Amino acid sequence: MKKVHVFNAGPCLLPQVAIDHAIEALKDFSGTGISVLSISHRTKEWDAVMDECRALWKELLHIPDTHEVVFLGGGASLQFLYVAMNYLEKKAAYLDTGVWAHKALKEAQGIGDAYAIACSKDKNYTYIPKGFEIPADLDYLHITTNNTIYGTEIHEDIDCPCPLIADMSSDIMSRPVDVSKYDLIYGGAQKNVGPAGVIFAIIRKDSLGRVSRYIPTMLDYRTHIDKLSMFNTPPVFAIYVMNETLKWLKSIGGVEAIHEINVRKAKLLYDEIDRNSLFVGTAEKEDRSLMNVCFVMAPGHEDLQDEFFAFAKERGMVGIKGHRSVGGFRASLYNACSEEDVQALVDCMKEFENLKK
Repeated sequence: MKKVHVFNAGPCLLPQVAIDHAIEALKDFSGTGISVLSISHRTKEWDAVMDECRALWKELLHIPDTHEVVFLGGGASLQFLYVAMNYLEKKAAYLDTGVWAHKALKEAQGIGDAYAIACSKDKNYTYIPKGFEIPADLDYLHITTNNTIYGTEIHEDIDCPCPLIADMSSDIMSRPVDVSKYDLIYGGAQKNVGPAGVIFAIIRKDSLGRVSRYIPTMLDYRTHIDKLSMFNTPPVFAIYVMNETLKWLKSIGGVEAIHEINVRKAKLLYDEIDRNSLFVGTAEKEDRSLMNVCFVMAPGHEDLQDEFFAFAKERGMVGIKGHRSVGGFRASLYNACSEEDVQALVDCMKEFENLKK
C-alpha cells in the first residue's frame, strides 16, 4: 500500500492505536458482545469510559478542582451560542483573529452587547493583535487561540482582568495550558483529540448562574455538569475514540512531551519554507501557528502552484491545499502527525526546488 502523509486541517489524523482499538470496539465493546455503536450509555461499561475520559482530561491538562469537563454534541459552532447564553449579561469583548473568531462574535451580538476589542482583518488575519486594553468590567473576553485558516496562534495564556473564555478547538492538548486563568475553554475534538461529533468544555463551576436571562435547558452548562454529560444520549463513539486518543497521549509522555515534538515539527517545516526559494510563509513569524502551517508560492513562481500540488500528491502528501478563502498551501501538524511525515513534506519541497533550478 502506498505510504501517505496526512496533513488535513480536520478531521485530524488520529493515532493508529486509537483507530485499532476503535475497530475492535465496533465488533465487541469491553467484552459485552455488543458493538460500541449499539451500547447503552446507561451501562456500567460506558460509565467507566466516561469516568476515564474525564480523568484523562484533568490529568493531562492539570485541571484544578474548580473546573469541570463536559462532552457535548453540536460542534464548536454551537458553542458560540452557548458562551453568550451562559456568560453575556451586560457587555463582552472578542479578539477578532479569523473566520471562527468572527463567527463567535456574530453569535454573541445576537444575544447582547458584544464587540471586537481588536482585529487583524486589515492584513487578512496574518497576525495576532497586541497592545490593546482590556476593560476590567467586561462579562468576559473571548479569544480563539489558534486560527486554522490563517496559521496564527496565541502561544501564551494571557493575563486578563476580566473572565477569559477561549475557543481552543485546534490547539488543545498540543501545549501546556494554565486552565486556572480561564472561566471556560471549549472546542471541537476533531483537530487533536478525537473524531468529529463531540466537543469538550472545561468550565469554572462558580462562573455559571450569573446571567439574568432564561437559558434553555440544553444550552445551560449546569445541565450537563449536573448530569455528567449524559442529560441526553452522548456521542458515544466519538467519546470512545477521544478516550483512546488521550490514552495514547498519556503513554507518550502527555501534553508536555507532545509540545516538544510539535515545536520540532513546526520548526522543521518553517525553516524549509524560509530557506526554499519557491515558497514563502503567510503569517507573521512571531505569531506562526504550531498546528497549521500556511504558505504560498514565492513571488514570481505563482504559476507553479498546481504543478507542486500534483508533485506532492504523487509523493503521498494529503491535505496540503490551503483553505478556499486564502488559497496556497496549509499543512496541519496536529498531535498524531509524526516528525517523519513532516520530514517527507520537507524533502518533497526540496526535491521540487531542485527540479526547477
